[in-house]
Amino acid sequence: MSLELSFHGAAGCVTGFCARLTTARASVLIDCGMFQGPKTLKALNYDQFPFEVDAIDAVLLTHSHIDHSGLLPKLMRAGFRGPILATAGTRDLCEVMLPDAGDIQESEVRRLNRRNQQRGRAEVEPIYTARDAQRTLELFRVVKLGHTVDVAPGITARYWEAGHILGSASIEVTVETEEGPVTLLFSGDLGPGGRDFLPDPEGPSGVDHLIVESTYGGRSRPMLDPAARRRLLAQELRDAQRAGGPLLIPAFAVERSQELLADLQILTRDGEIPEADIFLDSPLAIEATEVFQRRGWSPVMEANPFADLRSSGRLKFLKEPQESDQLERLRGWHVILAASGMCDAGRVRKHLKRLLWRRDATVLLPGFQAQGTLGRILAEGAQTVSIEGEPISVRARVRSLDIYSGHADHDGLVRWASARGPVRGQVFLAHGEPEGLEGLRDGLAKAGFDPGRLVIPDLDERFILSKAGAAPSPGPARILPTAASRPDWHNARARLMLDLNARLDALPSDAAREALLESLARALAHVDAGQSAGRPMAPV
Repeated sequence: MSLELSFHGAAGCVTGFCARLTTARASVLIDCGMFQGPKTLKALNYDQFPFEVDAIDAVLLTHSHIDHSGLLPKLMRAGFRGPILATAGTRDLCEVMLPDAGDIQESEVRRLNRRNQQRGRAEVEPIYTARDAQRTLELFRVVKLGHTVDVAPGITARYWEAGHILGSASIEVTVETEEGPVTLLFSGDLGPGGRDFLPDPEGPSGVDHLIVESTYGGRSRPMLDPAARRRLLAQELRDAQRAGGPLLIPAFAVERSQELLADLQILTRDGEIPEADIFLDSPLAIEATEVFQRRGWSPVMEANPFADLRSSGRLKFLKEPQESDQLERLRGWHVILAASGMCDAGRVRKHLKRLLWRRDATVLLPGFQAQGTLGRILAEGAQTVSIEGEPISVRARVRSLDIYSGHADHDGLVRWASARGPVRGQVFLAHGEPEGLEGLRDGLAKAGFDPGRLVIPDLDERFILSKAGAAPSPGPARILPTAASRPDWHNARARLMLDLNARLDALPSDAAREALLESLARALAHVDAGQSAGRPMAPV
């Protein structure tokens, strides 16, 4: 029987991971994640799946992050009723994350439909609802690390510690074929190792095919022990306090928020940072923190570092919207942690809207920012950004402190992949932007991997696997390969509108502004005329 591997997410980009293994007897998904970033990419969340949902027998889930789990309720809504295999930590986190994602879908669609009504456009429906998410949780089946489990006819799986977040795993899949068993190892997202809150990533050796993430495949970070990490954070806190205003930290609700809170508690206890009220302004992060307080045992620290986060009395949990709104009244030094970590949704956008223009405020970006996200735009030094359609001047201090990444860097990925050898077949590089993918490919080649066996798949690309090789299998693609990894026309339009407004404001007179607008109108008329004539456009 033939064995086919296809990539339906996080191919050429870092979000929406979804791979599919298909044999004559079964079809299995590894993750079913939501796309994030440019609107062209996020639009795929609303499209039909590029496979027959009824044919899927099971889902193997590496971890709870929404870019790996976020379309599971959509899968259920489309008719999937098979098991979703995950660790206990992943299941517990999905119990809070998936309904929260459904709530976000419903609230965003309500706002969008109000705008659509005003503009005379058709209404849209959410991808799924919180109720859909609750029903999806009934499909979860808990697996233990190191145990082999039956998945579907001819397919078994074993989960390994990935060290990325609580409950995260790499998944070794064994498929029975006519030439014997074929083993594939899906890395999931890999942790950097050397952390006090999580174990180091592990995995088997001698697999047939390896599928590895490459978020930081093109970047190396300095190795920091926990004490050095906290020293760098403390310096940022002291600088923000000297600026005189609040510190806003856009943080992922799961893992990043909890690690930051634990470090802030340690630094405050040791007198390394000025005392401050700390507001966790994310219902999801609050619920996730409760999971960490139950399951966050650290074998390195021989303790649960999250168990007593509120012991100082300075940490405030803000669950209700009105509690969040009251932060607008505060002045002076305080700290706000709010989701989302890439500034793409959630309460953080409200805080950015009211703080970015203030010179006494500080925004600290503590992790990876995907292409096309507001966080990436801020990290790249934008002077003006658009939030909810409004231009906002960036006068606040914007700082990046990439020391809390849950991802292994270039060197860590090469070490982990090398330890999985010998890899008899292909190494597929996924979950990365072009720089990361190409950087990891170069690093693996230098480490001794056969360059001809290092493959960077495109979105929806398919491969027929044997025990020692892979052959591309032609199939339709939903978007052009380059569209997954770069800002789209929505980003360009927002940038153009911001630039136009800035240019109009800078002109010395209304006459000059009218002249600029008239020249733009002529350019648009020229474009319209060319399209009507069906000819290529010449420069204006």
